Amino acid sequence: MQISEEALTNHEVTVCLQGGAVLGPFNAAWSKSTPSDVRELSREYDRFLQGEPQKRFKYHLHDTYTNTVHTLLLRFDQVTAIYDHVRLRGSTGSGL
Repeated sequence: MQISEEALTNHEVTVCLQGGAVLGPFNAAWSKSTPSDVRELSREYDRFLQGEPQKRFKYHLHDTYTNTVHTLLLRFDQVTAIYDHVRLRGSTGSGL
């Protein structure tokens, strides 16, 4: 299923840390008109896992449900997993 770059995506992000601590879940939205670091967080963590050094430590996740911003300061060497559950708005199909 192809999603337009213009489409609003709603994310629920959970960050797992070494030692078993969990941050989140955090609600965050992304679209061209509602920029947020939620997509970059996953992309940059993936690059880190592939051997690239971490260049950025601060991420802003914009929550349109509560009109708030979550700011995460993360060192990826302390992160064991990032779970990004995406709910798509305006898509057609079975509703999955």
